[in-house]
Amino acid sequence: MNFNLSVGLSTYLLVGAMLFCLGLYGVFVKKNIVAVLMSIELMLNAVNLNFVAFNRFLAVSSVVGQVAALFVIVLAAAEVAVGLALVIAIYRTRHTTNTDEFNWLKW
Repeated sequence: MNFNLSVGLSTYLLVGAMLFCLGLYGVFVKKNIVAVLMSIELMLNAVNLNFVAFNRFLAVSSVVGQVAALFVIVLAAAEVAVGLALVIAIYRTRHTTNTDEFNWLKW
C-alpha cells in the first residue's frame, strides 16, 4: 500500500479556521470565565498554526512564522497568568465564575 499524504496549505488553513471558529463560538457561548479563557487559547493556537503553515509553504528559508508563533505563545502564557489571577480574585469576592452574575457596571 502506498499512501500519498501530501497536505497543502489550504488544508492547514482550513483546520486553523475551524479551530478559530470553535474558539470564537466558545467565547460567545460559554458562561464560565475559565472556559472563555480556554476558548481564547484555542483561537491563539489556531493563529499559531496559520503562522507556521504560511512560513512552511510560502517562505521556506525564513523562520519568521516560527518566531511569530513563539511570540504568540509567550503572549498567551502572560494572558493566562493574568486571566487566572483575575478569576481567583473574582471568585474570592463573588464566589462564582459565571459571567451572567457580574453586574459591577450596572447602575
